[in-house]
Amino acid sequence: MRSSFGEVLAPAGSMDMLRAAVFAGANAVYLGLEQLNARRGAGNFTAESLREAVGFCHARGVCVYVTLNTILYENELADAAAALRDVCAAGADAVIVQDLAVARLARECAPELALHGSTQMSVHSLAGARQLAELGFSRVILARELSLAEVAEIAAGCGIETEVFVHGALCMSVSGQCYMSAFLGGRSGNRGMCAGPCRLPFSADGSGACHLSLKDLSAVPMLGALRAAGVVSFKIEGRLRTPEYAAAAVNACRASLRGEPYNEELLRDVFSRSGFTNAYFENKRGPQMFGVRTPADAARAKAALPQLRELFRRERPCVPVDLTLEIGPGPARLTARDADGNAAEKTGVTPPVPAQKDPREGYRRALEKTGGTPFYARDIALRCGEEDFVPAGEIGALRRDALADLLAARERPRPLAFTPPAPRPAGPARTQSPRLLAAQFACAAQIPDDVPALGALIVPLDEWEQVPAPLRGKTWLALPRLLFGPQEGRAAALVERTRGEGFAGYFAQNIAHLRLCRGLPVFGGFGLNAANSLAVSELAALGADVVTLSVETTLAQAARIEPDGARTALVCYGHLPLMVTRACPLRNVRTCAGCSREGVLTDRKNERFAVRCTGPDGYRTVYNPVPLYMGDRWDELCADVALALFTTESRARCAEVLALLAARRPLDGRFTRGLYYKGTQEI
Repeated sequence: MRSSFGEVLAPAGSMDMLRAAVFAGANAVYLGLEQLNARRGAGNFTAESLREAVGFCHARGVCVYVTLNTILYENELADAAAALRDVCAAGADAVIVQDLAVARLARECAPELALHGSTQMSVHSLAGARQLAELGFSRVILARELSLAEVAEIAAGCGIETEVFVHGALCMSVSGQCYMSAFLGGRSGNRGMCAGPCRLPFSADGSGACHLSLKDLSAVPMLGALRAAGVVSFKIEGRLRTPEYAAAAVNACRASLRGEPYNEELLRDVFSRSGFTNAYFENKRGPQMFGVRTPADAARAKAALPQLRELFRRERPCVPVDLTLEIGPGPARLTARDADGNAAEKTGVTPPVPAQKDPREGYRRALEKTGGTPFYARDIALRCGEEDFVPAGEIGALRRDALADLLAARERPRPLAFTPPAPRPAGPARTQSPRLLAAQFACAAQIPDDVPALGALIVPLDEWEQVPAPLRGKTWLALPRLLFGPQEGRAAALVERTRGEGFAGYFAQNIAHLRLCRGLPVFGGFGLNAANSLAVSELAALGADVVTLSVETTLAQAARIEPDGARTALVCYGHLPLMVTRACPLRNVRTCAGCSREGVLTDRKNERFAVRCTGPDGYRTVYNPVPLYMGDRWDELCADVALALFTTESRARCAEVLALLAARRPLDGRFTRGLYYKGTQEI
């Protein structure tokens, strides 16, 4: 039940954490099943324990949102449907999703279940939020990189609820766009297995510093401003943390929303990384955002445990009930009713006896003693005379028994309708190799003079005028990966300006781009994270003619994808973008003034990761030092299109690689096969 002050939404990585959050005063919790959720290292819930959790929360007026927010592989679509069945059986309030396949299954199988768009969908603009609204989502969880003004613009114009993270860990990369853990360690953040490599040393000056590690977010002082901006839910990150952490954050958020002070030192002590940052909301991004967890931080957390546990030691009265006590010729009868229409009635065993003094005030005091339960007496009606006496012990027993029955009634599951999806017959694996070679260039200056082998070129939208006229018919214009604030309007204007200039279409790298390019040919990038047939089909329904499959998909998995309405592509070459960030790691050692917008991060193994920046108001990309290459394994790429990504290469090097790809020859240098054969680690 959302408070009139806004919803405080707490993490629940386990039942103990859930109880702590609820006892501390959370209005809602979010939790995951054992599979298909983005925190698979948390305790998580089975179908049975999910029903218990939902009953516990609903009895106390608390909503439950279930995270099914990972990308799915083809063989997991049936698992997703089964998970949705369990969510509906438990009567949860909403499901949080990243993969459009889960959204489609939910719409078809569980139409009563509310859809919330995960922050893993990388929605950071008005067009993206509006696209989710049109897809039937009731809420969007916005990217953590937005300023307060940008949040307000989206909340005012998207037509659905907005939720923002207000406390907890900050990923360096925009959520859903980080492939670093997957490619460096085989553990995918998009699959709920992130190993947190950004917390390790990656230095911009060779010092061994941690220039990808951000401090934890704490926007608790800004909740009033965020509420005024139109935000309805204030989310606390941290399903992998402790019950004490959840209780402290919930307590602080509740106080902030009431305009009351809270214990900032205690909130810092329970967990921080050299303090907190609020730089995104305040639009003050810089080196002050970065920090690491120190031994002193850990020591403070241990010392604070006794004080923290007091925050959730007792049940908090949060559910109003109306109590009616009737005493007449027969035994006393007590009825307890809640605002949802539930009622419980209990009758005593002994008739009243004449009272020596008016007993009614004593009855009232006995009925008000609801401690140890989630109830408080909102209204007490006494239908008895001053001469009717029943012992206080019996009145107390009636109260305890009636409230216990009322709690049980509130805990009973209220399942949602679920219709199993139609069976999807598994066809044979595809064996067709790419018929088309496409190349994406970071800038038009990289395009070689002679590109006869290329069936398609992709260049930045704002460099459209630099594309030679003879190439325009096979050139797709790429919208920027991230479009913050007014940048989205400028991109939309460029799409409108270029739509009649003879280009093949537009390269979409975010769900917002599909809306900006509606009605125009679209080539979807791998940042859309499509890894199964349903997801590709959904993107096709939104206008995509070609969809690049997730770079976390194996060749065997890709061969099983049979989408409706779109061709598929696989990356065949490129220094893959491991991170796309709004915060700049280079700001740790330099300022924007005079910056070349190029830099290098060095890790513990002295690998050098190129960093490229689109400008102070744009974004940064961190590239893998070793390129992926599949030219000599061309026939194993089971897709319609093979896509080469050129990022930091010179024009001459682009020509050399294209020649090797066209000849199906091995690469002349270090390379990786990526995850095409080994895939990602699973629990």
